[in-house]
Amino acid sequence: MAIIGIKSYGDKRFLTQNIYLRSKFGKKTIKLSLNTGCSCPNRDGSKGFGGCTYCSSSLSGDFSAPSKYSITDQLKQQTELLSSKWKDCLYIAYFQAGSNTYGSFEKLKAGFEEALRYKDVVGIAIATRADCISPQMLDYLGELSHRTYLTVELGLQTVHDKTADRINRCHSYDDFLREFELLTSRNINVCVHIINGLPYETHDMMMRTATEVSRLHPHSVKIHMLHILRNTVLETQYNCERFHILSLDEYIDITADQIELMPPDTVIARITGDPDRNSLTAPAWTANKKAVLNGIDKELTRRQSWQGKYFNK
Repeated sequence: MAIIGIKSYGDKRFLTQNIYLRSKFGKKTIKLSLNTGCSCPNRDGSKGFGGCTYCSSSLSGDFSAPSKYSITDQLKQQTELLSSKWKDCLYIAYFQAGSNTYGSFEKLKAGFEEALRYKDVVGIAIATRADCISPQMLDYLGELSHRTYLTVELGLQTVHDKTADRINRCHSYDDFLREFELLTSRNINVCVHIINGLPYETHDMMMRTATEVSRLHPHSVKIHMLHILRNTVLETQYNCERFHILSLDEYIDITADQIELMPPDTVIARITGDPDRNSLTAPAWTANKKAVLNGIDKELTRRQSWQGKYFNK
């Protein structure tokens, strides 16, 4: 539905992943979360121990199947569950849990290739970090991007190295920039993850992160709210320090501000996360995903605003 005088994306005011994938593939296209048992370089001592302070033991794979199942079996389980809801759709194989370029190259490659052979899989998304993509993997990803719709998802979270140190990220913004350039120079789509509400970050700091990401002009962006999960280092820090947690209204306002900065053709793949309700300590409002999504839509409508309104080329 066109909105006179402003940029619109169907019935939305930003370019959602659903809109983009429907346009690209001509039908509903769904991401299926996979788990290959990958670790992370700031868990096993390569870069650090314990992982990021907010990370659960599942390494961000709470909604993927156990790694004991083959890639084919994991895809089959999920497509069978979804078949009653969507009769005719396509799939993106999303290697989500852990850092999915970290480990045996041959094993990782075999998993990606196995996913591509599965019926109706039209692309691959690989979640990883900027500090664990080997030259061999980089060359392979460049070749893979010519054969399928490939997106490499890099967790940046923040451009502020002080915050990155605080959350035990174990790599710098400069590390991220180097890998981003290596990937994009091979025409590989990059999705950048950022987190709002990290400990002690101000509105201006979060906007600085969004501004820097906007300048990079990535293929896509995921915006998350910080979740404090049980049995994490972050939970212990929060219980001791009681740093400020964003309210729902604050998150909506900040995220709308960030969407206004993003390039009009960058896919806004996510504007909130999906916490495991059984593990969530705070903030409670993040468990109500619909309220977050509707709130951001309403705020952009209230402002008569849209993605890219304040984008500086």
